[in-house]
This record gives sequence, structure tokens and C-alpha cells, in this order.
Amino acid sequence: MSKIASALSDIDVAHRLADAARAAILPYFRQPDLQTDNKEADGFDPVTEADRAGEAAMRALLDDLRPEDGILGEEHGIKPGTNGRQWVLDPIDGTRGFISGTPNWGVLIALSKADGPIMGVIDQPYIGERFTGGQGVARCDGPLGQTPLRTRQTQDLSDAIVFTTFPELGSPAERAGFAAVARHARLVRYGMDCYAYALLAAGQIDLVIEAGLAPYDIQAPIAVIEAAGGLVTGWQGEPAHNGGRALAAANPDIHAKALEILRGF
Repeated sequence: MSKIASALSDIDVAHRLADAARAAILPYFRQPDLQTDNKEADGFDPVTEADRAGEAAMRALLDDLRPEDGILGEEHGIKPGTNGRQWVLDPIDGTRGFISGTPNWGVLIALSKADGPIMGVIDQPYIGERFTGGQGVARCDGPLGQTPLRTRQTQDLSDAIVFTTFPELGSPAERAGFAAVARHARLVRYGMDCYAYALLAAGQIDLVIEAGLAPYDIQAPIAVIEAAGGLVTGWQGEPAHNGGRALAAANPDIHAKALEILRGF
């Protein structure tokens, strides 16, 4: 590792990765000739040239700036590390939104150890918003300048704003679990992918409930939300950094009330 690389903090490196992903991905956004492939034989799980280019740009930087660290990326798999640290990358979380031209997709970057993420970034290149959490930082940099991230203190489900990405969440049981929480909520919204987690960290909403997640879908959101004062667990209260079902909440009280319902599913 060069002296320049060793002088960079982990957050500095994460921001360089996000900058590289922005530069690689944005030229593809809203382009009519975007090449899209389907990774799922029995459904639709799209991947684009932009996904691959974004991750390749980040991995190239990590090879230079953090060569001893491992990498887990959605598109290019695992690179083993030698020091117990791993960068977890999702170059476009929300590829369906990306190919539809909506700006709710994002770049997810986390730095993790065996027990979960220690720092994360949720970046929205088109809007120009970047949410950073961990290692003493909880902030959003965007068109309105730099603002601190702080979650809401909503106490009752009847006052809560709840998000998930798809109305057809996971299995029938998982859909029933989400519906059981949602019917108590003040407002339910869909389709925001990783941007919903950013809104939770920014104090705009109260709960995000998801299922069928991979580690690269959830590790950056965990770090950002926890830095902002919230918490993320599985539906039984277990750690969520390995993926699966996730309950992200603005505070322990609203988390406990949603968790009480979800434990039954």
C-alpha cells in the first residue's frame, strides 16, 4: 500500500469508491440502448452494463488503496482478504428502478468485519445525495449542503411511515407479516429500494421491512442507520448483516412494536 493510500481514512476511501461508481454508472442512466441481462431463469433479476462497470471501478480502486482487504460484490463475487476486513459492494441497488429511469436506485458501500458493518455509504448519483454513517460520522451531503443524520422518535405504529420495496414481498408468510405491521401504520409506501433506508436515517420515515436480502443489500444501510440513531435486525431480533429478512427502525420503541408483530411470521 502506498503512503498516500495508508494516509486515507476508511471514510475517505469509501467516498473515493462512491465517486468512481458515480463516474462509471451515470453515463448509462436513461440511455435507450442500455444493455440489460436477466440473472434469474424463472423471474426477472436484471443486471446492466452500468452495474458491472460501477463495481469494476470500485474494485480497481480497492486493489490500489486497500489491497489487503477482502471484497464481496454483487456482480463480481468474493475476493479474499488477509486482515479480517471486507468491503461489501452493490453498484446499483435498485436496478429495476435504474432501467425504468427513476432516481431511487443507489450505490451501496460498506466496510465490515465478521460481526457486521462498521461504516457505510448510500450514494444516489443522479440526485447527488450521499449518506454516510459510521466511525463517528452521520451525515448527508447533497444539493442542500451537508446535514446531520438523525432518526425520528416516533413511538406508536399508528403514527409511523412504513416502507418496503415490493408489495409482493417475499413468501406469502412474509407478505402477511408486512401487512400485519402496515395495517397499523399511518402511511405505507413502496418501491424505493435502498433510498428508503436513507430516508429512515435522515429522519423522514420510521420503518423499512424487507425479506430476501443479500449481505450487499443491507450492510451499508445498517451502518448508516445505526450511526443516525436507529437499528436494524432480522424479524426475530437477530443480526441482519448476512441478509434475509430485515426490520429497520428509527428507534428502539418503534422497533419493539413492529418486532412483536413480525415474530409471529
